Amino acid sequence: MAVLFVLMVTGVLAPGAYIGASLAFAALAFVYFLTAVTTAQPRGRIPAAEPARASEDRLALTMLDKVSVPILLIGPGGRIEQANPAARALLALGAEGGLLSTSLRQPRVLEAVSAALRGERGTVVEYATLAPIESHVRAYVEPIRLPVAGPMPWRAMLVLADETSSKRAERMRADFLANASHELRTPLASLSGFIDTLRGPARDDEEARDRFLGIMREQTERMRRLIDDLLSLSRVEMNEHQLPVGTVDLRAVTRDVIDSLGPMAQARNITVSATLPETPVEITGDRDQVHEVVENLIENAIKYSPEGGQVEISADDDCARDRAEHPADRIGENSARLLLAGPPFDPRSRFGVVRVRDHGAGIDRRYLPRLSERFFRVDGQKSSPTAGTGLGLAIVKHIVTRHRGGFSVESEPGGGTRFTVFLPKPAARAETASETGAPASPAPVSPGQA
Repeated sequence: MAVLFVLMVTGVLAPGAYIGASLAFAALAFVYFLTAVTTAQPRGRIPAAEPARASEDRLALTMLDKVSVPILLIGPGGRIEQANPAARALLALGAEGGLLSTSLRQPRVLEAVSAALRGERGTVVEYATLAPIESHVRAYVEPIRLPVAGPMPWRAMLVLADETSSKRAERMRADFLANASHELRTPLASLSGFIDTLRGPARDDEEARDRFLGIMREQTERMRRLIDDLLSLSRVEMNEHQLPVGTVDLRAVTRDVIDSLGPMAQARNITVSATLPETPVEITGDRDQVHEVVENLIENAIKYSPEGGQVEISADDDCARDRAEHPADRIGENSARLLLAGPPFDPRSRFGVVRVRDHGAGIDRRYLPRLSERFFRVDGQKSSPTAGTGLGLAIVKHIVTRHRGGFSVESEPGGGTRFTVFLPKPAARAETASETGAPASPAPVSPGQA
């Protein structure tokens, strides 16, 4: 505009031409202003599409966190970029960004992830672990291409599905048929023979009929106990990989079991003595299963004690692993000890303990490793009138394993047997004791608590 004014003053540009040119420049300036206002973003303001995209991302992450199935996003080099809480709990992950190979040592899964990071087709891999307990997992691996620049746009999504329950159910169906058919064959054959006898030669023999009916009742009761134990074992194995979440007073459970088995002990003139703490022994566990453990141990002790014998029961609280597993004394100079099940060693762990001792015939050391096998019975017990089904200690072991506790035995031929079960205390209490410097274990057990 200033240039046009100078040209008009010097006479180069006529006044009419000056006015026309000025109006044209003003119109162009106005159009440019309108264009700039409608297209430019104010400083510090996000385009409308970006808040929507950020909101969708937050919603997706929130939904991912709520999913109970472990899901991970693996980036270049096998590094974990994202993991939901279920995956962090399963693989014990710390801060995200670590290598998958340090948390999941499964070569086939790692190979599938590497293939997905190269953009290859997704695969499904099944694997099993044996420690700390047996578990079966199906891993789904799928490649994901991200809209990012660079030579490595591929990511791998890893989904870990727990197949333990279905695998165990399948195996238990087969085991149940095999075990039940084997163990039920003998009593069924006996029942069939007695029925044929009662319908034939002993039809009018009242004395033989009464004797045979008594034996038939015993065989029927044996089959009932066998079926009950098989069903109990199946239920325990089904949930063995799932940690219990409740709390149980081990002292109260032990008292309840002693009271319920009192008539059984009195019938055989057996004295049951108990040394229990004055305060509750709180442990983490399923009350019904803990009751079953204590009941099996005390019932066995009564069953295999001689007439007029004695059964000693004790409980202890807040024990470190070594003290829980190894009592302060031995039941005999030549006794043998064996750990049938035990949790991973952790110096911070504390346990509630229950010990059951009988003064029966004892068990030879060569049989100790087989005590928790299904249907195993020591020689001389199979023909005993008080013979069990051979499943009680197997049930105890599986329940203790589910609770991440320990199960040990000590025995001496002619000196009796002592079983020890120790179950973990709630983690918060154990950690508090460790942080405050509380003693690792209480005062030594008195001789009467052995």
